[in-house]
Amino acid sequence: MGEPSGYRVIVDRISHEVEYYRAFLKHAVLEGAYVINNPFWWTADDKFFNYSVAQKLGVAVPKTVLLPQKSYPKDIDLTAESLHNLGYPIDWEGLLDYVGRPAILKPYSGGGWKHVYKVNDARELIEAYDGTGPYCMTLQQFIRFDQYVRCFTFGKTDIVPVVYDPHQRRYLIQHDYLSAELGARIVRDAQTLNMLLGYEMNTIEFAIEDGVPSRSTF
Repeated sequence: MGEPSGYRVIVDRISHEVEYYRAFLKHAVLEGAYVINNPFWWTADDKFFNYSVAQKLGVAVPKTVLLPQKSYPKDIDLTAESLHNLGYPIDWEGLLDYVGRPAILKPYSGGGWKHVYKVNDARELIEAYDGTGPYCMTLQQFIRFDQYVRCFTFGKTDIVPVVYDPHQRRYLIQHDYLSAELGARIVRDAQTLNMLLGYEMNTIEFAIEDGVPSRSTF
């Protein structure tokens, strides 16, 4: 603490997985290093907030609901004061009526396609939710996309959309994949999100249904 980090510039691609780096990078910024991406923003970042921001900015997003986590630390009193303001039981059918069936259950933060489930009805939803343990989850509308792209960001505004197959997790070379109008909208939406959220190095995925690009269901 209080000593230089030894770096002038750090490109961060791991602190979202390792808490040690999250703490070290904030210290490095305090001591004069330039970190890509800003670790102070990353600490406050989550998918649910990003979807909310995107919606307010006019970027298309799937219908999304924030869910309380299935389990809690031992020192949380489940029967009295700690959770008295949470409604119970959860109206699973009502939530599915809102987002549609099938739906995607996934963590409200994090990435790497971890703990992501496609559910078709309340039984499948409850079964998947019961296995999510301490993770705070979101329930989201499933986009029946006919096109899918991953946008690579460099310096917030330089955007390269690339055709991506989310099922096989591989990139495809198809230069005429997007129309000029659709490509321009995707680049514009990606730039809008990066500028507001402060990301200089980022990937943003868009699921495209009937010509409308939505922030990725996955």
